[in-house]
Amino acid sequence: MNKVEISGVNTSKLPLLSPEEKLILMKKIKDGDEQARQEFINGNLRLVLSIIKRFNSKGENLDDLFQVGCVGLIKAIDNFDLNQNVQFSTYAVPMIIGEIRRYLRDNNTIRVSRSIRDLAYKVIATKDKIYREKQREATIEEIANELSVSKEDIIMSLDAIQEPISLQEPTYSENAENLCIIDQVSDKKNTDDLWVQNITILEAMKKLNEKEKMIINKRFFEGRTQMEVAEEIGISQAQVSRLERTAIGHMKRIYK
Repeated sequence: MNKVEISGVNTSKLPLLSPEEKLILMKKIKDGDEQARQEFINGNLRLVLSIIKRFNSKGENLDDLFQVGCVGLIKAIDNFDLNQNVQFSTYAVPMIIGEIRRYLRDNNTIRVSRSIRDLAYKVIATKDKIYREKQREATIEEIANELSVSKEDIIMSLDAIQEPISLQEPTYSENAENLCIIDQVSDKKNTDDLWVQNITILEAMKKLNEKEKMIINKRFFEGRTQMEVAEEIGISQAQVSRLERTAIGHMKRIYK
């Protein structure tokens, strides 16, 4: 955030409006004064800048976040009601944050359907409602009953809107050594024993003739059925079965 210029705007020279100036300009805006509108926008860009600092850890381009935040600011200006006894910044902050969050959600690398996202936000709102009413965390059963959906759908929707994290994300640091998430993830499919076994199988396959080798490869490495293999190479399913058994028998003898 040490950048001085964002989206062509010199942030070190942004104007700052007083409450009185904001009120005067807002009245002019409501009368259709475009110059007052532009001056009001420029006078509130510091507000946008302060909000995007909250999202600095998301790894998004600051220029993009700033422009999206400005969209939220303009929407707040256009929808602000002077008759409501509330400061403009109080009204604008949720609008700007909402616009940025919507941008981050829609540009996530993992696409989540709108219906699932909508359910997740209803779940969050219901949790907040129950907490306000009962001063405790809501259970899954309570939320399910309130929204008339299954517990499984609630859990799935909340999981779907969780942001993915990098396997290189540090979880613990001692001196200069970082312990990352990848260091804590176990892999039962790529153990040393299986690695040696796979090498042995590949070496045993080299001893097969070309047709046997092709059938073993298609059946067990490409996941084809015997019927699919038969149609592909132009022989009967019974012949594929016989060749497969013969090839496996040869490999077992070599493996032993």
